[in-house]
Amino acid sequence: TVAVDKLSLAVSSGVTEQVSQAKEQLLHDSRDPLSELLDSKRGSSVTENAIFETLPRYWEDEFHKDMRALNVLPADVLTRVSEYVPEIVTYIERIIERGLAYEANGSVYFDVARFDGRPEHHYAKLVPEAYGDARQLQEGEGDLSTGEDRLGEKRSPNDFALWKASKAGEPWWNSPWGKGRPGWHIECSAMASAICGDYLDIHTGGVDLKFPHHDNELAQSEAHDGSSEWVKYFLHTGHLTIAGCKMSKSLKNFVTIQQALERHTATQLRLAFLLHSWKDTLDYSDNTMEMAVQYERLLGEFFLNVKDLTRHVVAGKPRDAFDRWTPVEAGLERKFGETKAAVHEALCDNVDTRSALDAIRGLVSLCNVYIKEHRTGRTLNALLLRRIASYCTDLLHIFGAIEGPRGGIGFPIAASGSAGSAAVVDLEQTVMPYLSTLAEFRTAVREQARTLKATDILKLCDALRDDLLPALGVRLEDRDDGTPSALKLVPAEQLAKEREAKRAEEARRVEEKERKRAELAAAQAAKDAQRKINPVEMFLAETDKYSAFDPATGLPTLDVEGKEISKGQLKKLQKLQQAQEKRYQEYLASLKA
Repeated sequence: TVAVDKLSLAVSSGVTEQVSQAKEQLLHDSRDPLSELLDSKRGSSVTENAIFETLPRYWEDEFHKDMRALNVLPADVLTRVSEYVPEIVTYIERIIERGLAYEANGSVYFDVARFDGRPEHHYAKLVPEAYGDARQLQEGEGDLSTGEDRLGEKRSPNDFALWKASKAGEPWWNSPWGKGRPGWHIECSAMASAICGDYLDIHTGGVDLKFPHHDNELAQSEAHDGSSEWVKYFLHTGHLTIAGCKMSKSLKNFVTIQQALERHTATQLRLAFLLHSWKDTLDYSDNTMEMAVQYERLLGEFFLNVKDLTRHVVAGKPRDAFDRWTPVEAGLERKFGETKAAVHEALCDNVDTRSALDAIRGLVSLCNVYIKEHRTGRTLNALLLRRIASYCTDLLHIFGAIEGPRGGIGFPIAASGSAGSAAVVDLEQTVMPYLSTLAEFRTAVREQARTLKATDILKLCDALRDDLLPALGVRLEDRDDGTPSALKLVPAEQLAKEREAKRAEEARRVEEKERKRAELAAAQAAKDAQRKINPVEMFLAETDKYSAFDPATGLPTLDVEGKEISKGQLKKLQKLQQAQEKRYQEYLASLKA
């Protein structure tokens, strides 16, 4: 009704753009209820399977686009159920031959009790306590096995569908049992077996698929093969929640990948996952993403510093790069070795990426301390830092947090070639020689300008650093210790955010300074106003506390309730009056001066 009201108002206004927007909103809001209505009234008239292929193909294309945007490697093999129906039918026939499935009214069901009764088999291996749980079966099977018309066909409520006879308007394929479609679980077993054979080392999936889906997969696959083990290991990933709640269409709290990528990069999203255990619930929230952003910033700044330091070493004499190690470098090398061992141990321990990244964080933090303490004295070993940065970069490549060819340092900034070209140019390698020349020229100009006190030229040099270069994605950092200015390629958007944050911080400081100045001025004004009050009159305005005063001294004699002021309280009031007398006399003296 809200959308209808908006459309009515838009039509009344006569504004074409508003009418168009209101129409779009009405169509969007009506989509779900209209779909349900049309499906209930006209759904049985659908007879072409093509309509059931068009929509999945569309969303499959969207899925692949999202995966590319996330830098997820493409699958080696992609299977579609509609392309494997003959294999699925053959798979079901084999289970029937082994006496572990039966046909009923054009459908085929798996005989759970008979399967579990055989000594070589065991049903519900993953979640034994769920055997016979009607609620979980309903959640996993839906109308395929638990509708009123289906329960009458089955020998037991625990049996699940391998093949379902199709109703009018539902997709169907021919089979020995009539027109129908595969059950939910059988398609996975049949397609996996067609590609991988009759045994899997590792099977993955969400933790919510343990029962009934994965347990039913195991049962029907072992029934088909006549084996007692179809999968060696299961890796069940934790849920993804949104701000503490499970994603739900009804709650309207789901976030699409495109929406997530509007707020954060693919690298930041991947780091958010890597910083959590794959088997635990991950909460997609501002706090979670801020952790990833901070981690990326820590490593990004480290990589930029190392590249800048290495660049200066390479530009000098080769022999100058190989300084004698001090105990500090030896300690850093030892920490490097310990970190590599810790990363290896973490990944061998159930693929613990969180602990691996924590170890990298500790190493990078130590390197940052080393850089800060040794940059000024020119005793910094850039080659050791480069080895560490290369290792960290390579690990991020392995984790998929950095794309492109391996072998460099840090998060690459690439520039595409001509439109539509797949060629990618290493932007840093291309432009850095020119930027270095520009930075050296600017440094020489600044030195001359300082000598000549040419403030206008100094302002132009600052503008080049603060405004012109950042707009091009270049951060130029001047140093006060005499070392060359640092040059770092950073996305222009990031530099713009940094500049805005810096300006906001400067504005906050100015505002805070002004607030304190105003507070001091107000306090001084109040103090000056207090000095002007005659001590005899200082209590007369406090009628909310006192009701009578001594006409000679101005001291209160009765409180607001008419009670006489006690001696103790009177002494306190006299002390206050004496202090005011002193301030008042100072004020009078200042007038005479």
